[in-house]
Amino acid sequence: MTSFVNITVAELHELMDKPEVQLVDVRTDAEIARGFIKGAICMPLHLLPLRLNELATDKTTVFYCQMGGRSAQAAAFASAQGLKGAANLQGGILAWAQSGGEIVA
Repeated sequence: MTSFVNITVAELHELMDKPEVQLVDVRTDAEIARGFIKGAICMPLHLLPLRLNELATDKTTVFYCQMGGRSAQAAAFASAQGLKGAANLQGGILAWAQSGGEIVA
């Protein structure tokens, strides 16, 4: 059984400035070009199996997408591959933006 947690936008706001957290955007390049959360690693979902080894294993990894579906898949996959501390941002970047979170281009 894979083990990852779902986190809320409020929880992500609290985690954002902590060095032990990495944020991964799993949307497509075209989606990412419209803006992303500052500090995120851009890693489209279809490339995750090839690039998973690029992620730090000693950090909490928060995956996000547009609304939370693809990032839940990413968090489940990463967790199944042994990445500890995988998390999914519920509501994705849309929820982040609606909460007033910063989006950069």
